[in-house]
Amino acid sequence: MPEAWKQWEGQVVNEEFPLLRHLGGSEHSAVFLTKRADRDQQEVAIKLILANAENPELQLSWWELAAKLSHPHLLRLFQWGHCQIDGTELLYAVAEYAEESLAQILPYRPLTPEEARDLLRSVLDALAYVHAKGFVHGHIKPANIMAVGDQIKLSSDGLYGSGETSQLIASPSIYAAPEITNGGGVSPASDVWSLGMTLVEALTQHPPDWEGTERAEVVLPETLPTPFSEIASHSVHRDPQRRWTVAEISTRLRQPSPVLVGKQVVPLKGGITKWGYLFLAIAAGLLLAILGPKLFHRHPAAEPGTAVESSASQPAPQQGTGPGQAAPIGRGKNQASGRSHAASHSGATKNGGGNNNSGARAQGTVVQQILPDVSRNALRTVQGKVKVRVKVTVDSSGNVTAARFDSQGPSRYFAERSLRAARQWTFKPPQVDGQGVPSEWILGFEFQRAGASVHPSQTFP
Repeated sequence: MPEAWKQWEGQVVNEEFPLLRHLGGSEHSAVFLTKRADRDQQEVAIKLILANAENPELQLSWWELAAKLSHPHLLRLFQWGHCQIDGTELLYAVAEYAEESLAQILPYRPLTPEEARDLLRSVLDALAYVHAKGFVHGHIKPANIMAVGDQIKLSSDGLYGSGETSQLIASPSIYAAPEITNGGGVSPASDVWSLGMTLVEALTQHPPDWEGTERAEVVLPETLPTPFSEIASHSVHRDPQRRWTVAEISTRLRQPSPVLVGKQVVPLKGGITKWGYLFLAIAAGLLLAILGPKLFHRHPAAEPGTAVESSASQPAPQQGTGPGQAAPIGRGKNQASGRSHAASHSGATKNGGGNNNSGARAQGTVVQQILPDVSRNALRTVQGKVKVRVKVTVDSSGNVTAARFDSQGPSRYFAERSLRAARQWTFKPPQVDGQGVPSEWILGFEFQRAGASVHPSQTFP
């Protein structure tokens, strides 16, 4: 199938998206440059995958849910649906066009500690948001960490509900946590494993050594600088319970790390620069130009690639570029070989073009409702009504994973008891083709002298 992907250049998906240029892909998917006619010919990327999975409608449903997420470090998802090219049934997703991917930089140089710190900040911020919404990324790896303008962004077309096990791995990968390769479900802890493996590769150009056997632990290089050595070592434990959380990694990243200046150890202080240093391009001993800032810098002769799948081929370093060199880019926007592209894509299709029908659906319902434990004496003090609104995040099994105030109200006493009660609720999650998906609810608690009541409302999806 990969041989056929490029032959589809020039085809038009559903009479709306021309396949302008093949950007790369894998055995099961391909990414093309295209344009959105409804947005002044905005350049976007379209991802095509074979629609021969066991349940293609489920894939469309996950894309639909992911498209409702909004975060500055997640690729935006625009449209998705069914299509057919040369008799081949496909699913397509359209998303933001990414200029570079980390996977296309590492063959030529590792990241500096400053760049790695910025990378972690962005990825951790995105993961904290995704996990709070009840999702797991499931595919953290260099190919899915991309640059759009001056922003580092994660792919968003592979999100799953926590505990999901279907359609996860096309082939085993070091980025997949051991519990996933052994048939378990994805979780925030499995994202941390993937992030740890990616961090080591970003700093050394090579993923860490790991035998993949039942008892083997990952062997980390001794050259990892602080605090990355500590973060990596706490991220790649075989036991998910021993891994740091995203919050713990973020806390460690914010702490100053000691550095050696002469013979004196001093703390590392602020001022971390962004990815995007100016590099001096020197050829044949002549100073050619000082290049504009860019998040990723790679060899000027490198072939364009893709950052969609871990199985996609990566460019090999060209002769004369050492592993520690930062090679500049000096090409204009319209030169195909001067940019690499990435897509991890989805969104909402138009009527008559794609197909957004995502299979049978069912609204979520409350299974167990817990009223706050408040005393009769406390209720007697209420004048009128006291209202407290609690937002709860519910996983795909129907259990509350997070509860926080949407509106705390005037009384700390009633607010704290409302929050405590909300954490004990259980739900029948929304269903897509018979499978539970994550959700969010607002629980509106009301207190008056006669007693307490609550009004639940599903707000997502």
